[in-house]
Amino acid sequence: MTQHDKIARRLARRFGTIYKSNKGIDIVTPDRVIEVEVKKGGVAQGIQQVIRSSKARYLAVPPLLRKLAEEATKGTGIGLLGPAGAILKRARRG
Repeated sequence: MTQHDKIARRLARRFGTIYKSNKGIDIVTPDRVIEVEVKKGGVAQGIQQVIRSSKARYLAVPPLLRKLAEEATKGTGIGLLGPAGAILKRARRG
């Protein structure tokens, strides 16, 4: 199992939903969407995945990508979660 799958499954359990490993946003709950990214090159793509959602939007990243993700999400309203679901940066709507 990949690091991405491990994080996504852990978050899905924490938020009481299922991880959809096929195309689309990894985790969708009634009030938020979460895209898991574990590679530098995936951060921009993850932002594009969630940017148009009307729900609270989050990227979940491992500690090594936190700084990069913080910079990349500045001014977007997209929040950040740690790999266990801790909120590192709160999402803002619209």
